[in-house]
Formats: sequence, structure tokens, C-alpha cells
Amino acid sequence: MLPWKRVLRPLAALLLTAAVATVPAAATAAAADTAPSSGWNDYSCKPSAAHPRPVVLVHGTLGNSVDNWLGLAPYLQSRGYCVYSLDYGQLTGVPFFHGLGPIDKSAEQLSAFVDKVLAATGAAEADLVGHSQGGMMPRYYLKFLGGAGKVNALVGIAPDNHGASLSGLTNLLPYFPGAEDLVKATTPGLADQIPGSAFLTKLNAGGDTVPGVRYTVIATKYDEVATPWRSQYLSGSDVHNVLLQDLCSLDLSEHVAIGLLDRIAFHEVANALDPAHATDTTCASVFS
Repeated sequence: MLPWKRVLRPLAALLLTAAVATVPAAATAAAADTAPSSGWNDYSCKPSAAHPRPVVLVHGTLGNSVDNWLGLAPYLQSRGYCVYSLDYGQLTGVPFFHGLGPIDKSAEQLSAFVDKVLAATGAAEADLVGHSQGGMMPRYYLKFLGGAGKVNALVGIAPDNHGASLSGLTNLLPYFPGAEDLVKATTPGLADQIPGSAFLTKLNAGGDTVPGVRYTVIATKYDEVATPWRSQYLSGSDVHNVLLQDLCSLDLSEHVAIGLLDRIAFHEVANALDPAHATDTTCASVFS
């Protein structure tokens, strides 16, 4: 007979997953009753005294401004934030699936979008929350495009800060002549994320962070894209690196789920945006 611990652990994980799927709608509706008038991509939204900075959500590779944020955007909106999201890295003839263009150009799109949000809201700074490439690409904006003076915090959910090895698959590219050149020519945003790329070498040279910005990285040990998962972590001052399973050992989210539907990760995002009022993130945060 299997030990009780082995039997109960998967059962508890299953129940937690079920809770993630069923609780959000009711919890969001309840929280909305106390939220100020605000919206997702509502340019009439004015930040409150409690949440004085607009939040800009930055989708991941193959994501877009809507699909990537069907979970997190309402979660933050119901808590009184002015929330915005953009599309970036579009390729001609490829609808819906974005984040494939050169990442330095995507960072320019982010720069223009942040300026638009700040002008509309009247805020001096924004907070950025990104998933996957969306957690890494803003660092280029902060470091090379003047973003550090316009951003208070960057929260990366499973960000590929030092590349996405796809569980080691990118290591096989040299064995297929012409494969890497083909990736660069057709989907430069993917090529830029290969560990050791010229883009990542430039991005990480001289340090991971810039002064004046708070950084948070939320990783999952079950990540199969930004691997090894510890490569997501940043080094530098004012950095908080956290492993999702240290908050809730039962959380089985991998690279996609952590950004799309994981309310435990969402709770930690909220803590990062408002550290003065942070509360412990645990398995029970799925009900918050």
C-alpha cells in the first residue's frame, strides 16, 4: 500500500486545481462591489490614492493583449487598479499570435504605450507586469530606452531573463544546419530568446537591473520553457525572486498556467505592486 502522504498529495493538488478554475468568477464579482470606477484599457480610468500607478500588462511570446490576461486583468481591476495591455511584436500576416518580432523593436512599442498610458492617467510612473517574454522584454526598455524614469516596478511571471532553452531543445539547433538562421529570418523574436543570443548578451551585460526600479520574479519549478527555472531569477539591488512552490507546494502550474490562471501567482503579483499592504501568499490565496 502506498503511504498516505503519496496518496493525499495528488488529491490535494487536484482539489486546488479545481478551486483555481471555479473560484475566480465569484471572487472577482464580490471584490468588484468595493472597487472604484476603473477598467481594463479604459483610458478614462484615473488611479486612486490607494493605487496611484497604472498597471501595464505585457503578454508573452505567441500571446496577445487579451488572451494572456483574461485572468489577471480582471483580478487587478477588481482591486482598484487602472489596468492596460498592449499588443507588440506582430508579424505581417500573423494574427493573434504576437511577440515574434525583434525584441528591441517590441521594447520601442512598449515605450510608446507606456507614454500613452501615463498621458491618459496623469500618473508620473507605471508598474509593469509581464509573462514570459513580457517579463524579460521590458528590461530592455528600462535599460536602453529611458524607461527607468517612468517605471516604479517590474513584475515578471515566468520571465525568460536569461533565455528560453525549451527544456534543452535549443541546444540541438547546431546539429541542424541552417535551422537557427531560419528562425532568425522568420521569427526574430524567438531567435532573440535563445540562450546566448546577441540580444540577451547585450541585455544582461553590466548587470540585470537598473537603479530606481523594483524587480520581482515569480517562477515555477514545473516550467518547461524558460529552463532551467533558476535562470529566470535576477541579480541586483531591489530584487525579489520567489518560487511559486515555496508559497504553495501543491501548485502544479507550468509556464503557461502560471500566467493565465494561477490565482496564487496573482496574489503574489498584487503583493509586488503594493508591498506596503502585502499579505502572506499561501495555497489559500486561491480563494482571495
